[in-house]
Amino acid sequence: MANGFVSASTHVKGARELRRTLKQAGGDLSQLREANREAARSILPIAAGLAPVKTGALKASLRVGATQRAGIVRAGKKAVPYAGPIHWGWQARGIKANPFMTEAATNNEHIWIEAYMDAVEKAIRQVKGK
Repeated sequence: MANGFVSASTHVKGARELRRTLKQAGGDLSQLREANREAARSILPIAAGLAPVKTGALKASLRVGATQRAGIVRAGKKAVPYAGPIHWGWQARGIKANPFMTEAATNNEHIWIEAYMDAVEKAIRQVKGK
């Protein structure tokens, strides 16, 4: 958080085993990255709706990232260094936490899990087709 950026990600049980199985079956692991991106993309508008808006810069800095292991919703950039303190709080400065991205992910789990499962099932179907 030293750079002011903040990100929220989730953990899916069995994802490690899925990656290993897809790799052994000759599957394209980049499809897992896309599954994670789709899951994160499904949460982005919800997080944007929950983001505190004073100037709109924090809300505008929200974006999606993904790896083979995680889908990530990020906030902050050089021009918005306060994203981390707003989300996680900063007790020494009297800033209360407003974990809007975490709340978006946890309270709407059914949405991103559905997006994730759809993308994973598509990846599995393509492996079976080889």
